[in-house]
Amino acid sequence: MTDFGDAVRLFFQNYANFNGRASRSMYWWVMLFNFIVACAIGVIGAIIGSETMAKFLDGIYTLAVLVPSLSIGVRRMHDIGKGGGWIFISLIPFVGWIWYIVLCCSDSEPFDNRFGPVPYAPVKKY
Repeated sequence: MTDFGDAVRLFFQNYANFNGRASRSMYWWVMLFNFIVACAIGVIGAIIGSETMAKFLDGIYTLAVLVPSLSIGVRRMHDIGKGGGWIFISLIPFVGWIWYIVLCCSDSEPFDNRFGPVPYAPVKKY
């Protein structure tokens, strides 16, 4: 399992890496981080009192994480043994998002597959 800090660090280090695998914990820690940032941007917009500024900041952040979000989604699909194109299942209205979430919640393949070795958390030295 990957912890929160390592997941976010690896998310930005692997900015446009569509090869390999991303563990379930890595994927969901990054989704939590993106949710927290979106909430913070909303709070900043409320404090400033400018909905336009909040939308602008949200748009900038969304553009900044678009490619890494796609890449971690592709690597998550690789981790469960599916091709990266499965992320586009989410484009099907309603049912697609549900299916994609189920795929992202699926267990990792516990063995090396055609996309690479089993992802592991960096070893921490105390």
